[in-house]
Amino acid sequence: MKEQLTLIKVGGKIVEEEATLRRLLDDFAAIGGHKLLVHGGGRSATRLAEQLGIESRMVDGRRITDAETLRVVTMVYAGLVNKNIVAGLQARGVNALGLTGADMNVIRSVKRPVKEVDYGYVGDVERVDATLLADLIARGVVPVMAPLTHDGRGNLLNTNADTIAGETAKALAPLFDVTLMYCFEKKGVLRNADNEESVIPRLDRPAFEALTADGTIAGGMIPKIENALAAVDAGVKRVIITRADAIDGRSGTVIL
Repeated sequence: MKEQLTLIKVGGKIVEEEATLRRLLDDFAAIGGHKLLVHGGGRSATRLAEQLGIESRMVDGRRITDAETLRVVTMVYAGLVNKNIVAGLQARGVNALGLTGADMNVIRSVKRPVKEVDYGYVGDVERVDATLLADLIARGVVPVMAPLTHDGRGNLLNTNADTIAGETAKALAPLFDVTLMYCFEKKGVLRNADNEESVIPRLDRPAFEALTADGTIAGGMIPKIENALAAVDAGVKRVIITRADAIDGRSGTVIL
């Protein structure tokens, strides 16, 4: 029987503000058993870029990462944000280790090809070394993963944190019973976007397709659920979409 592993993905808004970060660290430290945290940090990167006189360019919510921007996101994601989380977890008795994909060659990516948009130094995950991560986890280490990977040729690549969480969960699924939690600002997938209490408790592919067809599920929630369904198809035990203050797994939308 495989041991359980909880993989939490949280957005930058949660880890960049003192009060929400403190709550997250308390809740994450309280999770029993093996665990792993993937974080963002985009707002801090945008603020630092502005202070340095570097323009932040976004297309459909995705950051264009030129050479100057790559330096900024590396400083923020792998430095300030990641190490604040690691230090906070150490203070709570969690033996955390901050990682990018370049560390131990744990996540290798390829630079996104130029099509309609040139995203610059942005990576699409090619492989995750689950064995190395599992070795760390078995030693009681809790990986805290920043949204940066590398191409194996000396180049860091800005990489979507949702993607890192999903691909890492898939890679670890043969080794652990993985629960993947995507945390954002809503309580879950909502039947009515204006009603925070209208959480859809369970969602499978046929229900998702029906709710997408009638417009109940739309916009940025569609790729999030598609990623979640792909994770389940790849062997992840369960995926939960919920708020960052509900990572006890008792609420939110469970993807089947």
